[in-house]
Amino acid sequence: MNDLPQPIVGHLGADIAGPRNPAVEAQNPDVLIPPATDKGGIPNLKFPFAMAHNRLEDGGWAREVTIRENPSLKELAIVDMRLGPGVTRELHWHKEAEWAYVLAGRVRFYLVDEKRQTLVEDLEPGDLWLAPAGFPHAIQGLEEGTEFVLVFNDGNFSENQTLLITELMAHTPRSVLAKNFGVPESAFDGLPASEKYIFRLPVPGPIEDVRKQLGAATMTDKYVFRASKKAPNTFPGGATNIIDSKSFAVTNMAALIIDLEPGGMREIHWHPDADELQYYISGSARMTVFDAVNNARTFDFVAGDVGYVPKTLPHYIENTSGGATKVINVFSKGEYKDVSLNQWMALTPPGLVQGHLDVGDTLMKALRQSYSPVVKG
Repeated sequence: MNDLPQPIVGHLGADIAGPRNPAVEAQNPDVLIPPATDKGGIPNLKFPFAMAHNRLEDGGWAREVTIRENPSLKELAIVDMRLGPGVTRELHWHKEAEWAYVLAGRVRFYLVDEKRQTLVEDLEPGDLWLAPAGFPHAIQGLEEGTEFVLVFNDGNFSENQTLLITELMAHTPRSVLAKNFGVPESAFDGLPASEKYIFRLPVPGPIEDVRKQLGAATMTDKYVFRASKKAPNTFPGGATNIIDSKSFAVTNMAALIIDLEPGGMREIHWHPDADELQYYISGSARMTVFDAVNNARTFDFVAGDVGYVPKTLPHYIENTSGGATKVINVFSKGEYKDVSLNQWMALTPPGLVQGHLDVGDTLMKALRQSYSPVVKG
């Protein structure tokens, strides 16, 4: 225990004499020994999926991070779901919109909208879908199964409280079902008494065969976005990809996908009108968040962690790994907006900036008017 890091910086702090959790401390070095610039009482803005309750089902699982796991998540919640080959998330719909990103494997996504348009699409890692609130849909793993994250535009969301076709049928009188569909009540003798939620089915056949089975149904693809095929914007230090209502018309949640090279950093910025939910896919990173008055707190993240930043609060994301770091940022509004500290200062008269910060020409000459959201030190 003597070789473990101690929360001591100069004359500040003291060693830990009581019990310790070295594994957790190692993943959160800036919590154990905060930078001198940290101050005040910013709430916790991190929750790892590794600590989220996992719901194990027949051939798959689901776990979620919501306002119940972290009270900071007021406008957005996230679900991580795994479906084996053929395994299906049953036909359902939500009171909230569902934004999705495919992490691994391949998935078939089904949706019907209010215009009776049908969607049957196969998606691969990096692709997205958006199911608007109230639109019924289903999700099924293909030959290799799939894993994906779902983001919902309400922090109070729970994946365990969705509207399910099995429960709708189970809680409607048989006489009403018979009248609705024009069949005898005996047609419903096999109805399940409770939800299926996640369950096994055979791997679906070729997508064109499935579409043909629907006959005259009108097909649409407007609820999916092939982000895996969209070229990112590259900068010194990494790359970004913005997917919002300008390119994906149906979405009411914008996304910024960031790839950071070793030493790369998403520059200091804030979002004027939308909360930001982060999901770390690979590597490690740290982030400092600033708030009034005179408050700042630094967090460390590894793959599988969820971060959160309320609207208007300045922050950065810095790659702390020896390799690449990838993070998805999803926002509570459909149009992506940010304010860059660098650009703000560059677009303000130099004398005004220097009068505020007492800095010389070296900094002023380095300011960039052009947009460069990722930098490398």
